[in-house]
Amino acid sequence: MKTLGTWLGRGLLGLAGLAALAAVALLVLDAPNRSAAFDRDAAIARAKAFDVRIRRDEWGVPHVAGPRDADVAFGIAYAHAEDDFDTIATTILATRGTLAARDGASGAVTDYLVRLMRIWPAVERDYPGLPADVRAVLEAYADGVNYYGARHPEHVTPGLLPVTGRDVAAGFAFKTPFFYGLDKTFGHLLAPSKAAAKTAAKTAAKPLKTALNPGGVPLGSNGLAAAPARSADGATRLLVNSHQPYTGPVAWYEAVLDSGEGWHVAGGFFPGSPFMLHGHNAHLGWASTVNSPDLADVYRLVVNPADKGQYRLDGAWKRFETGEAKIRVHLWGPFYWTVTRPLKWSAHGPVLETDHGVFAVRYAGHDEGRQALQYYRMDKARSLDEWRAALALQLLPSINDVYADEKGHVGYVYNAQFPRRKDGIDWSGELPGDRSELIWTSYLPFSEIPQLWDPRCGLVFNSNNTPFKATACDDDGMDAKAYSPTLGIQTNMTNRAWRAFENFGGDARLTDDGFRAHKFDLTYSTRSKEYQIVQRLIALDPAGDADIAAAQAVLRGWDRRMDVHNRGAALVSLVTL
Repeated sequence: MKTLGTWLGRGLLGLAGLAALAAVALLVLDAPNRSAAFDRDAAIARAKAFDVRIRRDEWGVPHVAGPRDADVAFGIAYAHAEDDFDTIATTILATRGTLAARDGASGAVTDYLVRLMRIWPAVERDYPGLPADVRAVLEAYADGVNYYGARHPEHVTPGLLPVTGRDVAAGFAFKTPFFYGLDKTFGHLLAPSKAAAKTAAKTAAKPLKTALNPGGVPLGSNGLAAAPARSADGATRLLVNSHQPYTGPVAWYEAVLDSGEGWHVAGGFFPGSPFMLHGHNAHLGWASTVNSPDLADVYRLVVNPADKGQYRLDGAWKRFETGEAKIRVHLWGPFYWTVTRPLKWSAHGPVLETDHGVFAVRYAGHDEGRQALQYYRMDKARSLDEWRAALALQLLPSINDVYADEKGHVGYVYNAQFPRRKDGIDWSGELPGDRSELIWTSYLPFSEIPQLWDPRCGLVFNSNNTPFKATACDDDGMDAKAYSPTLGIQTNMTNRAWRAFENFGGDARLTDDGFRAHKFDLTYSTRSKEYQIVQRLIALDPAGDADIAAAQAVLRGWDRRMDVHNRGAALVSLVTL
């Protein structure tokens, strides 16, 4: 037994030695990837350049004031960091493509997409050309985050700081294409082949789970504006009612900014954004809602069987552009492992190699790093003309905007970077990747996208529905026939849209009380798809099944309302999901 014990002891010592050598090897291999130490003293000293006051109201909402726009940008960053520094950090790490270094393998998909979408080459190219006032705000916001981190080092993930203005600009470049459903396009392509066959439409797949939408959940919002002629008291009213998640990188943060340079806004901000994304300033306001036009195209590529580095285009073999995604993944404790994955791009855009083919994706918002400029100009617009000029920059790939101002103007814009596509082609499914004529290179001008201004009915609304049902009068809206089918404009109606049409549209003399009652409506329209599903279920033959018959009785007695005490509401929610 002594011999056996000696043998086991030597074996265990050998394993321990190997483990120690492996640990040392991991540390040595990872040494070049470690970030330089953050200079806390320099960040604190830099903060002295800003003159800002932060006060919080009774609800904790920060009111940030300063003589310059840069001062309030610094202040909103610090105030937001006080309330939710971890989410700001997540946003920045995700945008950099370094999330896996904190979160392990769960962050790798996001890190890979940042590289595949070439976020940073676009930002590095475009950032120096941004106007000086835009860069000053972006850099001041970064300084505010750094100042908070310098004062609270216990909250800081290694490698996060310092944040730069480029980090803030990159956040917009990475986030914005996902609002119109680019995650669904990637999810469709990366699904198993059987699932992909069942979801031939590129927008039918489930959203890809990323750091921006970790639950893969759908997003939705309501926006509505009523002109003075539609109000009993002559007021212009704007409804801003966004359905973002309560937490995470796309959760709203409410704040008020007041700069001596005229930047005075109140509304919703995202973590990592110095700009109000919707709300109002002293002259005008807007509500944003998610829209879903067809803004991404999927191409099936033909790969050269004799050379996998080539694909066919216009009858000739063309070489892929290639690269490597080096993703640093946290293992445990102080240990990391860098995983290398191949990257490919064709003339169309990013390439994905799957078990059901090789595909390229071209999408609105690709190769664009200037989105911050448009948001800043929207924030500071003082009139309808200035606000429309900001939208005409066309730096944002999508999002509806419902507008109202102090002059009584109301309007609705189905905003998007619409690709100029070839007529006579079905752009809704997979496209042949060997025809360069199908690779679009420009967008429709702002003047040609769907929009409606000061309609006769004095009312505009959107609840993630078709733009062709945007006002109270059917004869006073946009004509669907005026727009090319190549734009892929959505045709759906949501229950929320039907109820806006029925409630606000049926009230020609709005009051404050009436406006609030319509806003908090809890009823399903008889024209909604959910109501129609319930009617079909009620009409089914229960075939002697007592449980089905009992459920039908509950549904039959449902009053179309969804209040908390309504027994039918729970069952309706389950059967219409």
